[in-house]
Parts: sequence; C-alpha cells; structure tokens
Amino acid sequence: MKILVTGGAGFIGSHFVKRLLRSGHEVVVLDKLTYSGNRANLPGEVEFHHGDIAKPDDVTHAAGGCEAIVNFAAETHVDRSILSAEDFGRTEFRGTQVLLEQLRATGIRMVQVSTDEVYGDLEGGGSSKETDALHPSSPYSAAKSAGDLLVPAYVRTFGINASITRGSNTYGPNQYPEKFIPLFATNALDDQPLPLYGDGKQIRDWLFVEDHCAGIEFVLHEGAPGEIYNVGGGDEHENIDVAGRIIELAGADRSLLRRVPDRPGHDRRYSLDTSKLRGLGWAPEKPFEDGLRETVEWYRDNRAWWEPIKSGEYRAYYEQQYAERLADSTAV
Repeated sequence: MKILVTGGAGFIGSHFVKRLLRSGHEVVVLDKLTYSGNRANLPGEVEFHHGDIAKPDDVTHAAGGCEAIVNFAAETHVDRSILSAEDFGRTEFRGTQVLLEQLRATGIRMVQVSTDEVYGDLEGGGSSKETDALHPSSPYSAAKSAGDLLVPAYVRTFGINASITRGSNTYGPNQYPEKFIPLFATNALDDQPLPLYGDGKQIRDWLFVEDHCAGIEFVLHEGAPGEIYNVGGGDEHENIDVAGRIIELAGADRSLLRRVPDRPGHDRRYSLDTSKLRGLGWAPEKPFEDGLRETVEWYRDNRAWWEPIKSGEYRAYYEQQYAERLADSTAV
C-alpha cells in the first residue's frame, strides 16, 4: 500500500513509518515540524511534505495516490496544554475534520491514533473499555476526545472507512525529552533534578513503542469502520517506582529525585481493557523492565540526538514549567 502518515516525524509516528517500510509499504509523511517533530527521525527514502493537517490543500497534496492515512498528528503534552490550549483544539479537532473530509472525497481508509487519556481517571479500579464514556481531564485529552467523536459521526453519516486506536502511555527511543521517562532519563544522565509530581503514586499502563506500532498496523489492516481498539501494554506502575528504576539504570543518585507541586487535574490512574484487540490476534511483546532498560541505554548512547534539543525552545519551556516547582521541592 501507499500510506500517508501524518505527524510521521514525531516519536511514535517515526517508529511507525520505519515499521511500514520494513513491511514493504510505500510511505508519505505530512508533518508540520513543530518543536517535537524531527525530520532526522525519518529515513531518507520517505516522501516528505512539510505541512499542516488543518489545511485542506496540504492534506490533498500529500495524500495524492495514497490508499490509507494513519493520523499521528497532534499536540500531545498535557503540561503544555495547561500552559496554552489553543493549538491543541486546532490540530486535534480541526485537523481530524480535514482528514475525514479527505476520506469523503477519495474513499480511502484512515486510522485515528488516540490515547487512553480520553477515558479519564480510573482511581477507583477497573480498566477502560472501548464502549466507555469519555471523561477527559485536561485540555489535551479534551481536544483528543473532540477529534475522536468526529470519526464515528463521519462513519455513520457519510459511510467513510475509519477506525480509532487508543494507546496507553508509550515510551522508547527518540521520544522528545519533555515526557516523563525521557525527561527523567536525560536529567539523571546529566545529574540534574528529577521533578516528581505530587506523591508520585500516579499509575500508568506502559507500552513499548514498537508494540504500540504493531497494534496500530494490525488495526490498519484488520480494523472495521467506526470501531475503536484499545492498545495497552498491561504493565501498570506507579510513577515513583518508574523513577527509581530509571535512577538505577542511569547509575544516578536517588537524591536527584525531588517532590514538586502536582499539576492541576492530574489523573491518578489509567488502565486499558485490551481484550478486544487481543481477541483478534494482537498482543504486546516487550516486558516493561526490558523496554525501560533499552530506552535508558538509548539515551545514554545517543546524546548527540537529545543534547541539542534540551536548549532553546525546550529550555524556555522547562524553566517555565519546573523552575518554581523545583524551588519549592522537597526530598523524596
């Protein structure tokens, strides 16, 4: 197939592009190259278009001749959505609508890549099923929910061929270092403080990036129009325990771990019921302990990739997000 991957220069998107190439597909990438998009993440043989999914002309141009679209394009960081939410609505909602209109015009297939955060907090126990109501807690997850709601509406109204995947917390090599695991890994390797939100007891279900990409590709080929598929790792861990393991793997001192004021509306727990997708034949393969070790080692061995990132725009964001919190921090 010839497949358009939107947001393909980002973390999960670039891993997915490489997976498609290994499977023999022809790949086109459309990416706006915002702060977390990196052209260097992509192999040279990929046809690349610098553009915005919220602009119909950009989408039409990039999608020419493609048989499917997989949409990774999104503003993805909760903390940034709290600081400024405007771009999130434009990309997650308006951009998704533009892609769905492309499907109306061409009849091709699409997979909308979403997140477990749309289900909201599960502190009381249980796991989110695809039929559960959406209860987003942040501007980011609310924007993702809005885009998700468009997909079944377009399937029902216009008969388009689109499915949704909702992945759990994804980690792995070349993830932008604002996210929890790469932030703590790179800070630990540099003997810098590790800002742990609140009591650190928030629970996340961790999914290695290659397993996530395998689930998305499975849905691309096997998923039904209008259907939603949870893609989770089944590896639930408290943030404080993950932080401790990163410190060990990096060979850092535990005194780097600092308890900082929590972010507003911080969900305590996410958990996905993945029985639907597992019943079709997909299952994650990488245990969290192995994936975390591999990830920390990648950051140890690839300073040339992340050190330039942790300056400029990133440094300004980091200071805005953590300077005051670290000033008020306490030892863990």
